[in-house]
Amino acid sequence: MENKKWLRTYLFIWSGQFISMLTSYAVHFAVIIWLSLEHKSAEILAYAGIAAMLPQAIIGPFVGVFIDRWNRKKVMIFSDAFLALCALIMVFLLQNETVNLNWVYLMLAFRSVGNAFHSPAMQAIAPLIVPEKDLLRVSGINQMLQSGSSIAGPAVGTLAITYLSISNVLYLDVIGAAAAIISLLFVTIPHIKTEARLSINAVVIELKEGFNAVLKNKGLSFLFFYAMMVTFFIMPAAIMFPLLTTGHYGGGKWEMSIIEIVWGIGMLIGGTVLGVFKVKASKVILINAMHLVLGLSFILCGWLPSGWFVGFAAATILSGIALSVFSASFTTILQLEVAPGMLGRVFSLYFSVAVLPSVIGLLFTGLIAERIGVANAFLICGGLVILIGILSFLTPSLMKLGRSKTVEQQNM
Repeated sequence: MENKKWLRTYLFIWSGQFISMLTSYAVHFAVIIWLSLEHKSAEILAYAGIAAMLPQAIIGPFVGVFIDRWNRKKVMIFSDAFLALCALIMVFLLQNETVNLNWVYLMLAFRSVGNAFHSPAMQAIAPLIVPEKDLLRVSGINQMLQSGSSIAGPAVGTLAITYLSISNVLYLDVIGAAAAIISLLFVTIPHIKTEARLSINAVVIELKEGFNAVLKNKGLSFLFFYAMMVTFFIMPAAIMFPLLTTGHYGGGKWEMSIIEIVWGIGMLIGGTVLGVFKVKASKVILINAMHLVLGLSFILCGWLPSGWFVGFAAATILSGIALSVFSASFTTILQLEVAPGMLGRVFSLYFSVAVLPSVIGLLFTGLIAERIGVANAFLICGGLVILIGILSFLTPSLMKLGRSKTVEQQNM
């Protein structure tokens, strides 16, 4: 039976998550500015990126087993509280004049553990609340919220780091986590109970079930593989966006902020289109097309002359649109193709298989920046992503994925 109160429930969740995302974006960007201007090193940015992603990638598949068993609302509440605690510890660490970056990397790693629980739980609650025919629109609205926070977040972060110390900026993260927790206290999220006892053997079995949910669906397997390859090629270049802005285009603190803001505008445009309009195109076609657009935008970012900052900003908007449409479409396909009781495992698995290869790529970020240059890295990575997009269109099992369900939804 369709839950007629689903929209009100999601409005409560969205309100708190928006504040949390806004403050997280602000703090994240303030830290990036601080690292970029203090150290001017692609290698340090890469290590920070690895610390923020690697723990989540390693424990992700195992976390999914627990998310599918535990109350997902409580998982999100405890995750937000843990992230707030990490922010408070970083406040203490960054108050010293001489900062040991190893401690910063460690706290970023702990934050990654918290996100390993929070992100899949958030994605996995939608099918428990939202009618199937509205999942793509909800994914689009989620992208709009992320985009809105990614537009305002860098501006807030830049203002904060301009007038406050980096340690004081981190208090924003605590405020955001508190807002997210409070909003969750006012909603009821269905819980899928399982009677099976939890043991090491049970965890392994359920983890295999998560893998099999993907592997037995050939189209879904290719979808995972191509998404993983795109992340592998994009991540080393994406982590160098601040250095491309300050180096190739001669920008500074505010130029970095502008690029982050226009990226968010692109994300907002993509999310708005999916959230407001009933897009009838195949979600697989949308994903494959966005691979091509994302690759093209990265090529433009690296190819444009150094004086064409406006063109660089326009190409960044294009990449934001592509990523927004890709993310919403990818999420919706998983929500439609995978049983709700396995979604926690499958989303955790995706986060892991997408991130692990990109961590390997990040290890070479410093070497890439020194040997071939940041702009050339964007050219090469963009070209490889376009090649993946072409291969995606030429994969029959992938192109058939979700076709029948798309037809069913169009007839509703």
